[in-house]
Amino acid sequence: MAETQAPTVEPAAEAKPDVEAPAAPTKVMKSVVLTGFGGLKMLKVQQKPEVTAAGGELLVRVRACGMNFPDLMVRQGVIDTPPKTPVIMGFECSGIVEAVGENTTGFKVGDRVIGFTNYNAWAELVNINANHVFKMPDNMSFQDGAALPMNYVTAYILLFDMANLRKGQSLLVHSVGGGVGNAITQLCKTVEDVTVFGTASSNKHEAIKANVSHIFDHNVDYAQEVRKVAAEGVDIVLDCMCGDDTNKGIMLLKPMGKYLLYGSSNIVTGETKSFFSFAKSWWQVDKVNPIKLFDENKVIGGFQLRRLLFNQGQHGYVREVIEKLFKMYSAGKINPTIDSVWAFEDVSDAMQKMQDRKNVGKVLLDPTAEPKPKDVEAEKAAVSTDAESGDKQEKKEEKPVQDGK
Repeated sequence: MAETQAPTVEPAAEAKPDVEAPAAPTKVMKSVVLTGFGGLKMLKVQQKPEVTAAGGELLVRVRACGMNFPDLMVRQGVIDTPPKTPVIMGFECSGIVEAVGENTTGFKVGDRVIGFTNYNAWAELVNINANHVFKMPDNMSFQDGAALPMNYVTAYILLFDMANLRKGQSLLVHSVGGGVGNAITQLCKTVEDVTVFGTASSNKHEAIKANVSHIFDHNVDYAQEVRKVAAEGVDIVLDCMCGDDTNKGIMLLKPMGKYLLYGSSNIVTGETKSFFSFAKSWWQVDKVNPIKLFDENKVIGGFQLRRLLFNQGQHGYVREVIEKLFKMYSAGKINPTIDSVWAFEDVSDAMQKMQDRKNVGKVLLDPTAEPKPKDVEAEKAAVSTDAESGDKQEKKEEKPVQDGK
């Protein structure tokens, strides 16, 4: 009888533990972040995860960002409905479309664009609602593109759509050396025989005197000086100051004159929020009596571009204004005045210059720019001074030990 061979049993394969593939590193972007409300030290350059374009959005590689006085007010927390911190700063930028979100038409990768954002503009990448993005003219630089949106759209709407500026009229403009002020004076030159009275810090007068008909120091009695030239007053007052300047502006109006408020920079008097300045700016404004306006034939109004765009949905109207400004730029009728361009790392110095009212024209940030070299000797001196001060303090605090006590 043949032997039956037992079947060979293969040993069970040793179970191998599941090995997870290493996660891809998170891509990051450089951003200027407001970590809390207060002074310049609350601004930090940080690495944040890269954003992507959702439906109806564009992803823009930023080439230049605009800095505006409202950015100072955001930093101090002196605006209505301040954002939750930490938050990436900035309301406008220019750059190149890097990705197009789903259901987004009219744009393609590589388009050169400018855009409005409700924060988040001061970063290497930003995702923007396509309704708030506009293709730049071929002859427009990225710096000019970043300098145009907030300032020139504000100036155009104030002058032409609200004040209805016409030939032979006169107007008073505060902070005429700043970004909006420069835009207003350039647009005024597109209308024949317009007289521009401007106020500015005395250190700016030489640089901007050619832009206006008459220039006054804001700290003098400019209302009286205007009356010396134009006894009847002016047709238009454009006020970004508020406070007592509101009262003076309304009083300076001719019959049929228009006063328009578009800012409240008087509340920024130091590096951090001043409750006294905030309250004073509003307490100083006289109550407006509609009957008095009726009797004097005067108009009072206000304008805020960000609310128009992000709260009231008027992006179609703003697009029409942008297209008119692009045509004016291409025709050489307007040209943004650039005061200075700063690296993200130097944002505190850039903002300090604006807060000191030393800029003439637009202050820009460039995410690709190299930061200014630090003054090593000055830092050493500061450290040495601090150390010396600390040594003196320690010696002062030492108590001599006396025998028997």
